[in-house]
Amino acid sequence: MIFKKNLRWYIVGTIFLATTINYIDRQALSVAAPVIKEDLGLSNEQYGWIVSAFLLAYAIMQLASGIVIDKIGTKKGFSLAVVWWSIANMLHAFGNSMASLGLFRFLLGIGEAGNYPAAMKAISEWFPKREKSKAVGILNMGPGMGAIIAPPLMAWLILAFGWKLAFVITGALGFVWLILWKWIYYSPDKHPKISREELAHIQEDGRKVVTSKKTPWLSYFKYKQVWGIALSRFVSDGVFYFFVFWLPSWLTDAKGFSLTDIALFAWIPFVLADLGSFVGGWYSSHLIRRKVSLDSSRKRVIWIGALLVIPILGCLYVESAYWAIALISFALFATQFKQASLFTLPIDLFPKKDAASVWGISGSAGSFGAMLFTPLIGWLVDTISYSPVFVIVAFLHVLSALIVMVFIPKIQPVKEIV
Repeated sequence: MIFKKNLRWYIVGTIFLATTINYIDRQALSVAAPVIKEDLGLSNEQYGWIVSAFLLAYAIMQLASGIVIDKIGTKKGFSLAVVWWSIANMLHAFGNSMASLGLFRFLLGIGEAGNYPAAMKAISEWFPKREKSKAVGILNMGPGMGAIIAPPLMAWLILAFGWKLAFVITGALGFVWLILWKWIYYSPDKHPKISREELAHIQEDGRKVVTSKKTPWLSYFKYKQVWGIALSRFVSDGVFYFFVFWLPSWLTDAKGFSLTDIALFAWIPFVLADLGSFVGGWYSSHLIRRKVSLDSSRKRVIWIGALLVIPILGCLYVESAYWAIALISFALFATQFKQASLFTLPIDLFPKKDAASVWGISGSAGSFGAMLFTPLIGWLVDTISYSPVFVIVAFLHVLSALIVMVFIPKIQPVKEIV
């Protein structure tokens, strides 16, 4: 295979595939939820707690996985994560109660937590500053692509083989990806197929690590930038998870969709999510190429996306399920447009050796926020309706953008962490 000067884009493409599989496995439960809730007699609140078990493990392990990946390296760390989450997803076939499904979701969260820290570390190693947001935008299309594939794939598998075997089949996808990863991934300076021109391009920023000494974990919390990224994600990550975990249930409960209807329509909003992620990453990189500062380019994208989520309130007033899907699609476009820049901040601000750890802290905060939000969603749905949930969702990204402004007055590389 001849990579010429574009090996880094093959690398990010491979990471995109892993993230797609990650979200197929993650969303498999949400597509199967109407069937599983009926089969096992689960309430919306109980379903919310099952989802929270995943998010609890995901939150805790993003902290640990970032540290582990920084220590053992991107290739080994990513491999370990994929093997773990693939096995955990297959174990869902043995779920027969809230407790057992909660346990298997917890195990899934442990493995899936390694995806983004490993992916962001790889991007920090393989891309110069002016291409990082574009690479993150491509990476961040993975969740949307997984959510696009999961509804028709899971619906077909459930109808053909039952929901238990559907988890086994989707879980096996990770082992296929692992073959590709073992073959293609090396660090840039050790890759047997990289050209001298591309290596020079990757290293053009000249941001060399002054010391390879391991950073004490608590040292990261001395930086208000870490707090800003973490708190921003704490309040906003739950929005995307609401659509990932609750959209099929909302379509069933509020709009009367069948499993076939979900297969036909539930993937559409995530096409727009992918488009938003790509456009957000491209636009920020475009601004930097036009000599707009790193600070202005990132914050402009963050604010545009945050404000464009607000029209989701229209779902409270439209009767048509299809208009509601259109509004949700627009909101997911805006969400991922914003996140393409927000997710890039750890590698904008911190050296490569700290990339996975800082990402792990911010990702953990986002998952803790989503974990707290998810059972609240279930309680609100069971006791009131979906309406207050949509009101909350409409404004969380604005709060997230305000936090960035307060804690990170200027986005620029921090001094070397010691």
